[in-house]
Amino acid sequence: MIALDAARPVRTGEELNIHILNAYLRENAPEIGTVLDIQQFPGGFSNLTYLLKTRKREYVLRRPPFGANIKGGHDMGREFRVLSLLKGHYDKIPAPRVYCETPDVLGAPFYIMERVPGLILRAAMAPKLAISPPLMRQLSEALVDNLVAIHRLDITTIGLIELGKPEGYVQRQVEGWMKRYRAAETDSIPAMDEVGEWLPANYPVEQAPAFLHNDYKFDNVLFAPDEVSGQPTPMIKGVLDWEMATVGDPLMDLGATLAYWSEDSDSPAYKNFNLTWLPGNFARQEVVTCYAERSGRDVSNILFYYVFGLYKNAVIAQQIYARWKQGHSQDARFGHLLPMIIELATKAVRSIEQGRL
Repeated sequence: MIALDAARPVRTGEELNIHILNAYLRENAPEIGTVLDIQQFPGGFSNLTYLLKTRKREYVLRRPPFGANIKGGHDMGREFRVLSLLKGHYDKIPAPRVYCETPDVLGAPFYIMERVPGLILRAAMAPKLAISPPLMRQLSEALVDNLVAIHRLDITTIGLIELGKPEGYVQRQVEGWMKRYRAAETDSIPAMDEVGEWLPANYPVEQAPAFLHNDYKFDNVLFAPDEVSGQPTPMIKGVLDWEMATVGDPLMDLGATLAYWSEDSDSPAYKNFNLTWLPGNFARQEVVTCYAERSGRDVSNILFYYVFGLYKNAVIAQQIYARWKQGHSQDARFGHLLPMIIELATKAVRSIEQGRL
């Protein structure tokens, strides 16, 4: 049986003051009640996620990592606003409860949402899953179908258009992530430089704008478990981590998903990125074909979006690695990210040279 995504004791150096938090909640969100215990979810490399237990129910608190100074990628107010806009229009989100803008309470802005119980399929679980290939294929299909559903949301009616400016989105993203890489660069990686030259020279014609999750993958999705076996079912109960959600070219979202999508022939390092290499999963090209069929969108330039997705993931890893190297994090995982950065950049170069995903 696969266990629900479980919280663990809070990592050293990332503790929250429960007394200060409860004092804040009594004044600003008394309906939540008194927090009796705080634990931490171990997954993820970006914002920190905590489990809050009260007498009646459980909540989740999100805050930026300690030492982070990347406002755009750790904007708690933006993530809370996204969830608030989606409420009532898209039912696969945790209900947002309270947002604290001031850093005076916990050292950084944070927000609290209701917990959605479910199964998160993480790469580290892969050897223990024993999911049959037919079920794994259904899970792949459900993941793609839900991405199409997100892209079909009416950005004007819901108010999501307020989150960004769709025109010129692709170019701004490329330029912005190249700038972030230079600011966080610690080692010379020729493949990163090569991709950084290729992207601005190969901009595609942008698609009609849509709402983008921007970090859509298996381990940001909660599946409903089968009540008897405990195995995941193809029913998606929730989508998490909306910190980078915006509006723009939807193929940028698909490219980000593909950049996480490892296949059985990929290197062991890359297969640690996701469990999509398990038998039965779609191959990357099958993801693209399914998305095109369900959405009706032109995917002929998908290579560009895939290469950018790999580059962006490498930059995110570089930012985290740079924080660790500067002593802002004690998380031992972060000290081993350099080989992954090189792996992602090398994979992007190889895809460019071969002209395929």
